[in-house]
Amino acid sequence: MIAEVVSIGTELLLGQIVDTDAAYLAQQLSSLGINVYHRATVGDNLARAIETLRQATERADLVITVAGLGPTMDDLTRDAIAEVMDAPLVRDPAIAQHLSDWFAQRGYPMSETILRQADVPTGAVALPNANGTAPGLLLEKNGTVVIALPGPPNELIPLFETSVYPYLLERTAGERQVIRSKTLRIVGMGESTVEEKARDLMEASNPSVAPYAKTGEVHLRVTARASSAAEADRLIAPVAADLRQRLGGVLYGEDDTTLEKAVVALLMAQKKTVATAESCTGGMLSGRITDVPGASAVFHTGLTTYSNDAKIHLLKIPASLVGSFGAVSSEVAKAMAERVRELAEADYGVSVTGIAGPDGGSDEKPVGLVYIGLATAEGVTATQHRFNGLRSDIRLRSTQAALDLLRKELLKA
Repeated sequence: MIAEVVSIGTELLLGQIVDTDAAYLAQQLSSLGINVYHRATVGDNLARAIETLRQATERADLVITVAGLGPTMDDLTRDAIAEVMDAPLVRDPAIAQHLSDWFAQRGYPMSETILRQADVPTGAVALPNANGTAPGLLLEKNGTVVIALPGPPNELIPLFETSVYPYLLERTAGERQVIRSKTLRIVGMGESTVEEKARDLMEASNPSVAPYAKTGEVHLRVTARASSAAEADRLIAPVAADLRQRLGGVLYGEDDTTLEKAVVALLMAQKKTVATAESCTGGMLSGRITDVPGASAVFHTGLTTYSNDAKIHLLKIPASLVGSFGAVSSEVAKAMAERVRELAEADYGVSVTGIAGPDGGSDEKPVGLVYIGLATAEGVTATQHRFNGLRSDIRLRSTQAALDLLRKELLKA
């Protein structure tokens, strides 16, 4: 079965809200073995909504629309479906009664406009919405299924789970293939290099291998289709094993394992502790570590020494060192890491100091210049980095590099 998701709403085109509904639906359809080849977004314009919906019905067996089921004049989904499916709108007395009862129970007046939600395309089945007034709709005609869902996620998700998922599960029972994926997470290697290492595997179709660049890391997704989950996993296993061998130490985790989770797991396994001192990242590094459940067993303290005075007075870094080399320097990064390790009596001290921008850079020390320090019982080192992007990107990449530096040190043990 081929599906298409059509999201309706001018606010989506203006970028005022992010379409999490479509992402959720694509994931759910994929889990059912239903192929989503297109996703469309159209504004609150009836002519364009009709055109978009008509195109979707011509190239998909299943079309799921999102939003536009409310009572206002810009809620056009019912009208568009009625036109495209040649199913004129009719008033559903059961929905009308439900709306009347809903408003009466809450003591709200109900206008005639509200009853627009009771107008459904001829032949459509109403899908109960326990969390709102607009029911979903399901219309099957001439081999095409159109399902209309309300836009708010707190309405769409429960409605999909209770009504749509069981329907699709039954409808695809004879043809369904299971789709399974494994994600390999890579840090410290660019997307093009990762692609070179996996290029021959990327030429296969089942399982397929595809790289996805993220801020500060790359994901390789291995996806297989089969008649059962066990068979799909069997197809994935040798390819994933091959990739692990090729990637080596840059592979830090799989599936839902974030870099901070991987680092905390290593610290726990080795019964080691860490403390952090941050400047340009402003506590982001310690925040990522402490986001991991159980991090209290391995994380001692985190100091945000943003100003030079804080570095001098809290970390007791000599003012002469800051004056001679500047706060953004290898020397200060090493001193920060060493001092926070000593103060916290931790096994490792990690520091970050840099220029995140957009201002503050110079020819000698441009925006994106970051130093990361690592102190251990054996000594202290610092690495220099040049990161591109927005301020938020530079700060995130800095924490990625700091976590990876600690991870590599832990792997030596």
